[in-house]
Amino acid sequence: MKTLTDAWNWLADSAHWSGDDGIWLRLQQHLLLTVVCLVVSCLIALPIALVLGHLGKGGALAVNISNVGRAVPTFAVLVLLLLTPLGQYGEGPTVVALVLFAVPPLLTNAYVGMRGVDRDVVRAARGMGMTGSQMLWKVEVPLALPMIMNGVRIAAVQLVATATIAALAGGGGLGRIITAGFNLASTPQVVAGAVLVAGFALLVEGLFEIVERLAPAWARGRVG
Repeated sequence: MKTLTDAWNWLADSAHWSGDDGIWLRLQQHLLLTVVCLVVSCLIALPIALVLGHLGKGGALAVNISNVGRAVPTFAVLVLLLLTPLGQYGEGPTVVALVLFAVPPLLTNAYVGMRGVDRDVVRAARGMGMTGSQMLWKVEVPLALPMIMNGVRIAAVQLVATATIAALAGGGGLGRIITAGFNLASTPQVVAGAVLVAGFALLVEGLFEIVERLAPAWARGRVG
């Protein structure tokens, strides 16, 4: 109980929120890293999933290959990347490791969502004379959107939690608070850093829930 109290006191100290090592700066770095990795992951995974889901070919193989990445620890990938020439490019290894970590849930959920679209609806759209691209964007994607967004939500929350490894490669983010706490043998600071990461992840989860509730009907998979 004393550790939690000390952690709260550490967080309540205004001196820890400002400056080059302050919480606000680390939070901004963490947010930027998460957004960059999420955007890159979406640009890689979603086009593949949408096309394969639309064609109904090769998707299972792609999903299985991407899921192999889940069995490989992100930290191990980061260490290996640091030993390559990529290790000379600042946050490069961290971004690559986190992108590889975020691709599987994005690819899997988007593909499953596309294949879960009612085939009768697809056949009806084809019977109306829609082209392949029209069926993809006007029928299949809207109906698969809830699953697609679920994958984005999972990837975003996982990235927030895992982006702490950036500190191990000399990067920024909330992980620096935790590693600094270990270096100083300050348990309250370590706990405070962990609380900040957990709170940030819960905030991201909550934002996705709010967006989902406020989204129009077409964004919830209802085609009108």
